[in-house]
Amino acid sequence: MFWRFVYNTIALPVMYICYHIAACCNHKIREGIRGRKQVFEKLTQQLQDARKIEKTAWFHFTSVGEFEQAKPLIEALYEDTRIVLTFFSPSVAPNAEIYPYADARVYLPFDTPRNAERLIALIKPTCLVFSRYDIWPNLVWKVSKYRIPTIVIAGTLHTGSKRLSIIGMSFSKSVHQHITLHCAISEEDANRFQLLCASKHQVVVTGDTRYEQVHRRAMSVESEKELFSGQTTFTRPIFIAGSTYADDEKVVLKAYQILRDDVPARLPHLILVPHEPTPERIEAITSALNQRNFSYRYFSKLTSDTNLADVDVLIVDVVGMLAKLYYLADIAFVGGSFHGSVHNVMEPAAMAKPVLLGPTIQNSHEATLLLEKGAAKLVHKPEQMASIITTWSTNKDKRIATGNIGKQLIEEKLGAVERTLAHLRQYLK
Repeated sequence: MFWRFVYNTIALPVMYICYHIAACCNHKIREGIRGRKQVFEKLTQQLQDARKIEKTAWFHFTSVGEFEQAKPLIEALYEDTRIVLTFFSPSVAPNAEIYPYADARVYLPFDTPRNAERLIALIKPTCLVFSRYDIWPNLVWKVSKYRIPTIVIAGTLHTGSKRLSIIGMSFSKSVHQHITLHCAISEEDANRFQLLCASKHQVVVTGDTRYEQVHRRAMSVESEKELFSGQTTFTRPIFIAGSTYADDEKVVLKAYQILRDDVPARLPHLILVPHEPTPERIEAITSALNQRNFSYRYFSKLTSDTNLADVDVLIVDVVGMLAKLYYLADIAFVGGSFHGSVHNVMEPAAMAKPVLLGPTIQNSHEATLLLEKGAAKLVHKPEQMASIITTWSTNKDKRIATGNIGKQLIEEKLGAVERTLAHLRQYLK
């Protein structure tokens, strides 16, 4: 009760105020605030039009990555289970709105006790499923009050998590002890979750459901014809920098400049895929390329007769292409790893691409695995990146062998969906 009082009377009001102040200079936060207007009216209407099925699985996730982890489970349950989706980040909203395996989908309203009560009354969930780590206390406390099972799928809790600090652990115990089951991605994560739970039966190891998702996507990409109008006209090895921020691009472009200065004839093509290709970001990238005298084209302006042979950089100024573009890569760099937290390293690995990573990968268990197995290389400086790109570009056998290690790792990790479903279905009877 102590932590509920602190959370609801101190933490929530502070978060609310800070969130709205931050909206003044952050367009994503403003978009999220707009998306939450009339959320209960939208949910009511969607549920009225939804399939009339006795069982309802309520899935919550914060953003695109967590949505991807939930998708295989949602699709396996959809036939005989009503599916309701809630999400936090505006980045996932366009995907959720067109997703065919859901009966309702809305932004999660602010985590107040009253909002939690209203959501439960409307959705009437058979169970609540949190994908990975976006766990909201009042939701957990309220569904526990109504004896509704709560399950965390693809659960991860890294060693540096604030939930494991002295104060954080005390608060987290007050939440996690009310969660029915944690499906952890590894033994290490399970052991850390166990520190927050009252019973050993609250934690099981099922693996990461994203392995199935990325493997399925990798197998579905058949050729570059899916990406371009006919065959591509790239003539050199292709280096893809995916889901990048400005911090990542500073290192990538400096490394690329080093490659050009050293051996211009062996300069690979660079496909640059910013995490959010807003007009401001595209303009900043274009300016940086102009300063370095690199030739470039925009993905959105390619036509069937565009010749890319002499183009240094292809700027991907549209969304939703990265996973397929990795098919073209000879070498991949995964963004976020010079910014704060690395993004999805599994997508290039599933397509047998050798992977480069910056130093901030503590959020990604699979990034650590790729490094341990030799499927990825960690770099801290542009010079290191340029050196490894040169090695992989000029040694095809080494490049292919490195990529195949990653693909094999992905294939060895398959099976998490069935293991997780076996537990989840117990709470949907």
